[in-house]
Parts: sequence; structure tokens; C-alpha cells
Amino acid sequence: MDYNIGVIRGDGIGPEIVGEAVKVLDAVSSKYGFGLKYTEIDMGGCSIDKHGVPLTDEAIAAAKASDAVLMGSIGGDAKTSPWYKLEPSKRPEAGLLGIRKALNLFANLRPSTLYKELKAACPLSEATADKGFDIMMVRELTGGLYFGERYTKEIDGLQTAVDTLSYNESEIRRAAVKAFDIAGKRDKKVTLVDKANVLDSSRLWRSVTQEVAKDYPDVTFETMLVDNCAMQLVKDPSQFDVVLTENMFGDILSDEAAMITGSIGMLPSASLNDTKFGLYEPSGGSAPDIAGQNIANPIATILSAAMMLRYSLDQDKAADAIGEAVKRTLADGVRTRDIMSEGCECVSTSGMGDAIVERL
Repeated sequence: MDYNIGVIRGDGIGPEIVGEAVKVLDAVSSKYGFGLKYTEIDMGGCSIDKHGVPLTDEAIAAAKASDAVLMGSIGGDAKTSPWYKLEPSKRPEAGLLGIRKALNLFANLRPSTLYKELKAACPLSEATADKGFDIMMVRELTGGLYFGERYTKEIDGLQTAVDTLSYNESEIRRAAVKAFDIAGKRDKKVTLVDKANVLDSSRLWRSVTQEVAKDYPDVTFETMLVDNCAMQLVKDPSQFDVVLTENMFGDILSDEAAMITGSIGMLPSASLNDTKFGLYEPSGGSAPDIAGQNIANPIATILSAAMMLRYSLDQDKAADAIGEAVKRTLADGVRTRDIMSEGCECVSTSGMGDAIVERL
């Protein structure tokens, strides 16, 4: 079977790290007997340079025609890049918001995994780090406080700001279904994080998700208040498998979960719609200060490619192989500069890609 993969190389270190992910994808697809065809798509700063806008209609059409899209990093140095002299709607990041909307990407997946080889970087206690953790944050991406009506105006002589938090049951249900489907591929546990003791929107989240849970009898379901979850993440992150939550809570908690791994540069992410289609990208930024130097860490992008194989292409064995190859590479002491430690071998961006391919 052949798959059509849209490739957005992006800005800064994007072309370098995407190149290594494509290298790994080519190797693993050859090993497991499926084909990958790549369609290059311009977006972000590189699209501004070529087309005058961060996202074209042609780019959207190409993405929609793909089975999945693999993306590097978008944006540049806000202080020096001419892109940031443009109005906000024409800057690189506007392309990212635009493609998410155009593709109806409502569920954001952010795994946070502590590799035992890198546990020294974990800011938690040694005993906690020794237990390890592998958390999948599922964040609703297109609703809630960030997308509700907002205004600031004078009321009774005082400047007053209002932000509206709104969800309907359909928005909640589709995110919950995605979380339970993902849990079925993992350790079969979903934790809904909400503030149901205060917010009506959270009470609706809890009610709808409890209904969805009935369709997944093999998945353990629990609820947890967001303030307690924030504490539990630093107390015992190993208790979590899939964490499902609304937009703002997910925005905050996913960064907390990322930080306790010790390096956001190791973490992949995905944004999914209601089909198997997804946009896959590293969690880190474009790092324009090191672009073109062949020193960036490509592992987050390579692991994003593995997520693409698992969630969009149903190539679980190939995805597992990439994950194991990354673990073996780290176990063998191969490091890029950002995760380098004493006694290890420091390699370039391309050297890390080669090392992972060798261990597939």
C-alpha cells in the first residue's frame, strides 16, 4: 500500500529535522513493505518568501489531498526577521492557525515520555524519575475560552474584560472518542481533567465523557480536578496514561508534562481531525539561532513521524520500530548537543538520523 504524505519543511531548523524524519520513514517503510509518496507544501515564512502569504489555497488543497502531513517548525526571530514587520495575519504563525482551521484539527496529542537514559534531566525526585512515565495529553484544540466571545468595555465606570468559555456536547464527544481510541492502543486508561466543582462547562465535559466511556468497557475511566492534576503530575506522573482535557487546561498541563521530561526538544505532537488525518510536528520551536548548522535534535520530529504511522496510517509495527530504535540509540550513548552528557558520543542532526536508521 502507498500513502501520500504532505511535507511542510517550514522555517529555521525545520528543513533539517524534517529531512531526518523522512530518512527514517523511508527506511522503516522499506522494512515493513509499504510505500510513501511525498508532496512538498510551503507554509510559514518560506511561503511568505515565495508567495507573499503564510498559507495559500494551493497548500491547503495539497494538505487535504494527503493521508497525513508531517511538519517542521514555523517562524523565525521576531526581533530581526522581516516577516514580523508584517501585520499579524500575514506572519508565519498565521499559516499554522489557518491550516489547523482549514483541516478541522480539533484534538491535539502531546506525549510526555521520560526515557530512562535521560532521567538525570528530570527535575523531579530521583525516586519519581526511577519509576518513569509515559503520558499522552489529549487537548481539545478548537473550542473553549480561547475561541469564545470576548470584549473589554467600560461598565459602571470601570474597564471590564469578559472572556466566554463555551462548549457543546458534540465538541466534547469527538475529543473524548479520540482519547478513548488512543487509550485502546496504549495502557487502556483515560483521566478526564476538569473543574466540575465550579464550572458548568466542566460538568458537561464530565457528563458527556462518562457516556462515551460506556462504549469502551476495556478502558478504565476516572476524573480529576485540574488543580489536583497539576499536583499529581509532579508527585507521581506514572499514574497517568491518557489525559483528556479542554483547551486552556490542556495548554497549561501539556507544558507542565513536557517540562518534567527534562527536554521539550524530545517531544513530538499531533493534531487530528475526526477522520484518521493528522498534522504531525515537534513540540519545540524553529530555533533560528542554530538553523543550518546541523546541530539540532531531530528526535522529536522522528517521533512525530512515528505517531503519524500509528494514528493516521495504522502502521503500528513500524511506529513501534522507530520508538525502539530511538531508545536503543539513546541507550548506546548517542546524543545531540542539547542532550549531551559526560561519556556520550555527540553527533550532528544528520548523524542522529543515521544512528536511528542503523538501529531499525
